[in-house]
Parts: sequence; C-alpha cells; structure tokens
Amino acid sequence: MTTTSNLRCTFADMRKFAPLLLVLFALSGCGEYQKVLKSTDPAFKFTKAIEYYDAEQYNKAYPLLDELMSAYRGTSRAQDVYKYYAQTLYGQRDYILAGYHFKRFSQTFPNHPFAEEASYLTAYCYYLESPVSSLDPAYTYKAMDELQLFINTHEGSSYIPEANSFMDELRERLEKKAFDIAKGYHHRQLYSSAVTSLNVMLSEYPDSPYREEAMMLRLESAFKLAENSVSDKEAQRFKEAETAFLEFQDAYPESPFANNAAAYYAKIQGFLQKES
Repeated sequence: MTTTSNLRCTFADMRKFAPLLLVLFALSGCGEYQKVLKSTDPAFKFTKAIEYYDAEQYNKAYPLLDELMSAYRGTSRAQDVYKYYAQTLYGQRDYILAGYHFKRFSQTFPNHPFAEEASYLTAYCYYLESPVSSLDPAYTYKAMDELQLFINTHEGSSYIPEANSFMDELRERLEKKAFDIAKGYHHRQLYSSAVTSLNVMLSEYPDSPYREEAMMLRLESAFKLAENSVSDKEAQRFKEAETAFLEFQDAYPESPFANNAAAYYAKIQGFLQKES
C-alpha cells in the first residue's frame, strides 16, 4: 500500500530527475535528427524535411533541403525541393536570400503552380526588409520595383490588391523621408539645400499631405536665403521668395500659416520696392 510519505518521496524524486529526463529527451531528439542527416536516402530526407518544415522547425529543415538541392538537380522533384528551400529561408526570416530564391524559382519554373506566388513573395520579402522612412531607402526602391513588376506581369492575380496597397505604403514612406530631409535642412539653417529639397519634394509628390507645410517652409527658407545673401544675389533671391509666396497663397488662401506668409511677403516687398 502506497503511503502519503511514499508519494511525497515519489514526487520529490520526479522533481529531482525532471531536468535529467528533459536532457535525455532532447538528446534522443538530436540522435534522431543526426540519423536523418546521415541517411543516404534522398526520398527519406525529403519526407523528413517537409515534416520539419510543417512543424516550423526551419533550422532542421534547411540543412536537409540545402543538401537535396544538389541531389535532385535536373530531376522532376527539383522544383518541389526548391520551393520548400525558398520557403524555409522565408520561415527563418532571411528575407533578402528568400526574395532572391523566390525570384529565381519563378523565372526558372514559370509554369509551376507556385510560380505566381513565388513572384509575389519576391516583392513581399523586399517589402518586409524595407526600413522605416528615416533609414536607407534602398530596399524600399527594390520592393517597389518588384511590386510594380508583379503588377505589370500578373494582371488579374488575387495578389494585385495587396501589391497595390504595399506600393502606396512604400510611396508614403519615401514621401515622408523626402519631407523630413528638406525639413531637416531648414531647421539646420541650410536654406539653399532646403529650398532645393522642397522644390524636388513638391514636384515629385504633388498630392502630398505635407504639401501645405512644405510650401510654407519653402517660402520661409527662400526668404532666409535671400536675407542672408551676398548683395549681388539678393535681388534674384528675393524675387524667388516672392514667387514662393504667390504660389503658396494661390494654393492655400485660407491656410493657418497665412499670417506668417503675409509677414514674409511684406518684408520681401519692402526690399524689392527699395531696389526699384
């Protein structure tokens, strides 16, 4: 008959040996995986690789699929191996390498049922790698190129609405970056660079939600640039500041910046009338 004291001992022993049991269980799993790695049967390895992939054990699936890429090269199974290979990289969040292989898959096997999705995932991987607006936009441009290519070459695809949505989001990131750069020049009193950057931003993004503020910053930067110019450039720069005011007033006659804009205009006119 088991006594309460014996039960306490049993539970205590179980707690004592639990870490050891976990280690033994882990070693058993490692031993099984080592057997898979050492197997010389490609079909068995492929089956196990898919099992690991489905279980989201990408670190185990990847070495097997990497080896099988060579073993099945030139065979009918090569396409499926490559598909899972690229998807495993994606599962590991290696988006740059995954994007490369998704693109290569879609180009190498254009008639495969996965080809369209692979083409879309190429763009999506670069989208995921695209940084926030304040960082280097290289991958943002890369993602936009791939998204536009997908949109152009897959008319009617179910992925088109999502691709268009990502395109809009990436354009907004670039737009925000352009505005922030120009605004940064203004705040650092680099007025010539600010005017140039604001002109480019306003030209490239005519419907920007930052347009009103950008035009006001351009007016202020143009005025400050003129005010601090050497004498032989003053007149031309005050004329450019006047143009900046007229364009702002025409676009936003009821702007909350209207009083500030009018104050700059009065100073601009004061200089121009003195020169005439």
